[in-house]
Amino acid sequence: MEEKRTLSTKERALRINLDQSVYGSFAEIGAGQEVAANFFKAGGASGTIAKTMSAYDMSFSDAIYGKHGRYVCEPRLIRMLEKEYDLLPERLPNRISDTRFFAFANTVEALNYEKTNQPHGWIGCRFQLRPDSTPNECVIHVKMNDNDILAQQATIGTIGVNLIFACMYISDPEEFLNSLVDGISKDRIEIDMFRLDGSDFDHVDNRLMSLKLVKNGMTRATMFSPDGSMLQPSEVLYKKNVLVLRGRYRPVTHVNVDMLLAARRHFIPEPDVDKKNIYVLCELTLTDLSKDGQIDEKDFLQRVDIICSLGQNVLISNYPEYYRLVNHLSRLTKGFKIGIILGVYSLQRIFDEKYYTGLRGGILEAFGKLFGGNVKLYVYPSIKIDGGKELLTLNELDIPEEMKSMLQYLKDNNKLEDINNANLDNLDIISDNVLEMISSGNDDWVRYVPKKVVTAIKENELFGYSHKQLPENSNVN
Repeated sequence: MEEKRTLSTKERALRINLDQSVYGSFAEIGAGQEVAANFFKAGGASGTIAKTMSAYDMSFSDAIYGKHGRYVCEPRLIRMLEKEYDLLPERLPNRISDTRFFAFANTVEALNYEKTNQPHGWIGCRFQLRPDSTPNECVIHVKMNDNDILAQQATIGTIGVNLIFACMYISDPEEFLNSLVDGISKDRIEIDMFRLDGSDFDHVDNRLMSLKLVKNGMTRATMFSPDGSMLQPSEVLYKKNVLVLRGRYRPVTHVNVDMLLAARRHFIPEPDVDKKNIYVLCELTLTDLSKDGQIDEKDFLQRVDIICSLGQNVLISNYPEYYRLVNHLSRLTKGFKIGIILGVYSLQRIFDEKYYTGLRGGILEAFGKLFGGNVKLYVYPSIKIDGGKELLTLNELDIPEEMKSMLQYLKDNNKLEDINNANLDNLDIISDNVLEMISSGNDDWVRYVPKKVVTAIKENELFGYSHKQLPENSNVN
């Protein structure tokens, strides 16, 4: 079977121009009118473009779209899309019955003259799949890595054409997502937020699309809120005190909840933490999501359903090493305190030099990135493996002799701290055992997870649970 050829940017623009059912407006701020320019260059643009504009001056932009604080932000993009889309049927009533209207907008911060900023932008399209129908909307956030403003403008032009083309002609969500970077090498641009909404896309779970952004190498980390709304990391974590718990959450147990609550009680009194400015994240890594290199999407959604039911924000990352995660978060928080919650056995692995053979500076380079900024690790105790009920804390950490002076240094400099208010009654809870109970019909599992988790598992039949398993009078702790 002959492989389908990917159309070039010019070919995509031309196809749209020649489609007499598609007509719309362009509003671009910050990197020139690079997207609209592609349609003009392709030929036949009069068949597609109702209007193109660029309100560069802040006063003009505010007069047209209203004031929204920053100019490169999602609220301004949404206002641009609303304003431009609503004008189309208002001014072109004769085309309502046979035209698929769209409004494309972007607001971009390109590379400054001194090359000291992080170029990024919000890009979106409001569009119809059928004439006289309710519009859908796709919004993305991009970070541009080219070290040349002309290259960045070209990249914005290409991704804008790709977005409009996908909106009009691609129905499969993953194909839609992947097509956005056609013609662009992944080292030139990063998409760290993607949202596709509308009645024609009710089947799309944007949390799953966030996972695909990371899995497909379009970004290293994405986020969403408890209600499933997509979040842009650099906006929501900017100058925040961030507290992170990494886990598999399969399922969430009393241990996970106690780790969060107990660590938070340690985090709040820190002198450089504002308790009103704390942002808590439950992190899932690709490593913890994959089995034999494959990711079970149903299993992923079951896990995040549970986390969201507890009102927690979710971070999906491709940072298996803690020092890489901290390095990423530090760029977003701008020096504000970061707290990492981990079990004592996870800390023990951090002190194992074999994990850093790929670094020129080895474990010292990794520790410089992990502990060099305003970061502190909160260590949850455990029961010693094959040690009866003996408790394992920082004082009993089994690490090489040559690492013990480093451990003491980190403790003395307030980089490591035992979580000493943990609920020790929970330490014998093992999530794999709980999962086995759920799938096998052993009713005892309800003792080891929070009430909200029990409810979520029962109502949605998660993790192999069946309604036939749990008697009506089962005791739920």
